[in-house]
Amino acid sequence: MDRRAALERWLSERYGAGAFALAPASADASFRRYFRVTLAGATPATLIAMDAPPEHEDCRPFIHVAGLLADAGLNAPRIVAQDLDQGFLLLTDLGRETFLAALQDPDIDAGRTDALYADAIAALIRWQQASRPGVLPPYDDALLRRELALFPDWYVGRHLGVTLSAEQSADLARVFDAIVANNLAQPAVFVHRDYMPRNLMVSEPNPGILDFQDAVYGPIAYDVASLFKDAFISWPEPRVIDWTVRYWEQARRASLPVDADFGAFYRDFEWMGLQRHLKVLGIFARLKHRDGKAGYVEDTPRFVAYVRHVAARYNGLGPLLRLLDDLEGSMPQAGYTF
Repeated sequence: MDRRAALERWLSERYGAGAFALAPASADASFRRYFRVTLAGATPATLIAMDAPPEHEDCRPFIHVAGLLADAGLNAPRIVAQDLDQGFLLLTDLGRETFLAALQDPDIDAGRTDALYADAIAALIRWQQASRPGVLPPYDDALLRRELALFPDWYVGRHLGVTLSAEQSADLARVFDAIVANNLAQPAVFVHRDYMPRNLMVSEPNPGILDFQDAVYGPIAYDVASLFKDAFISWPEPRVIDWTVRYWEQARRASLPVDADFGAFYRDFEWMGLQRHLKVLGIFARLKHRDGKAGYVEDTPRFVAYVRHVAARYNGLGPLLRLLDDLEGSMPQAGYTF
């Protein structure tokens, strides 16, 4: 029996055959798939079914973090039913419009854009205020380095087909040491780890929060960088700075452990973002070459631009900028500009 048929049988056991309609809702970069379940004459009228093949995905972190978000008073899907042996979850439906879709609406104005980001900032502050050690896996040295290794292994080696010289590898290792040292020096809080507009839903209360199963306990600037330097939409730096200042001011009022000097915090924000963007370059390449999901690499020029911008700004990152210069002839050309 294929997985959709198994999911339909599971739902039929709960609601009765013919009592619901199933339609694709979304998919993500993992093996998970989501379906919208429309129930005949029921309240609520729709739910979301998650199909997470147990041989590839573990639903338990999703359930755990959903509880943490709910405890923090945030709007995350509630677990209606579960079958962990089959890898099925039934969730409340947070709506159809992501923040990303709203922000990409050609008719959106600056006030609406600021309002969406204000809601995202307020929710992030509440999430971070709920932080405590020992509840989520640590975002530690080993994890940071595993993520950074995706850049040379998958983006440079597999996607660009380039073998780094011994000198280039040594230079990159020193850059990675500096990035890891900076990020581990930051205060630790709950980290969603993919807190970006594509994973936030226009909802009531706003935002609805999705894709949180990989949450960890780690650097305070990570989710801020994910939100303002997004994988799928870019903003001019003055606007990024303005939103980052708004977050920083609210974080200080909430007694979160951000640096008292905004310049120092913004440096942490940029170095944390650099780690994320190098990781994502590797992940997007891996999605294409290992998992057959080619669409993600279309956004790699955005990440290369993010990396270049930060590498050109700070002492110690010059070798990374030189490496990008060396690789430029190997990078696929895309119709994408900043």
